[in-house]
Amino acid sequence: MKKDIKFSTRMASTDREKIRALAAKAHMSMSDYVTVCCLGKRIIVIDEQKELLRQLKGIGSNINRLTVLANMGKVQVIGLDKAAQELSEVSAALRSVMEGR
Repeated sequence: MKKDIKFSTRMASTDREKIRALAAKAHMSMSDYVTVCCLGKRIIVIDEQKELLRQLKGIGSNINRLTVLANMGKVQVIGLDKAAQELSEVSAALRSVMEGR
């Protein structure tokens, strides 16, 4: 959404620093952070987000490799479709949480 109005407020410097720190932790600008908070929306911060995504991508890559080998007849994998479906569901749930839905 386009930001077309400037809003100014007065507060204690300690409060401003707390808000700045919370916004930084949420990977948001102070403006976005305050707007989201004032509108009553939830802010979800996943501290280990990068590591979690890295691991999820690694699992997905491994499943894809196993799928290719299974389709080539080089390995026999039982239940791979179920594992791939579950990974897809976990990925969708994580994406939903990260987008704040």
